[in-house]
Amino acid sequence: MSAKVLTADAAKDANIALIEGGRGTQALHETVVAMRAARRSGSANSKTKAEVALSGAKPWRQKGTGRARAGYKSSVIWRGGGVVFGPKPRDYSKKISKTVRRLAFQKALSARISAGDVLTVDGFAVKELKTKAFVDLLKKQTDARKVLIVSDMFDDNTYKSARNVKPVLLATATDVNTEQLLAFDKILVTSAALEKLAERTRKE
Repeated sequence: MSAKVLTADAAKDANIALIEGGRGTQALHETVVAMRAARRSGSANSKTKAEVALSGAKPWRQKGTGRARAGYKSSVIWRGGGVVFGPKPRDYSKKISKTVRRLAFQKALSARISAGDVLTVDGFAVKELKTKAFVDLLKKQTDARKVLIVSDMFDDNTYKSARNVKPVLLATATDVNTEQLLAFDKILVTSAALEKLAERTRKE
């Protein structure tokens, strides 16, 4: 395997701002929760007794039948009736500040570097548009099953060859997010992507 483990010292030499200790843990939690919440469709919908398509006629007369009083068939206590306090379409997204998002990204990257899960290569590109060519190239870098590959950009051959390799994700250094940094066994970063990752970890 030609990929090299990115050590903490090497990361610092690349101007990546690392976090040591427990700082940033809460920001990381809040950011991941917010990202997952934003993906919720919020489309669950139940009908109230006013929305159920049933007759508004009184089922039976008020007195003399021996049965309980009933005013309408859409009552919430009847089968097929409305739902009390049921789900309605809503927005689950949570707002977090830019500072918290940056801190979370910095914390996630620092934790993966400290664990030895970040590997560096000079470049990553396949010469022909074939899934097998992509898989063979990846195996030369790491034997991990779930791999996140981060580069400054990908050519069409590399991008299209990776589409059928489901445990592998290609992401640019500009777009890779905190949740993705935590979701894969190994992170393969090209030399060109290190500079952009360093910019994202530093304060603006």
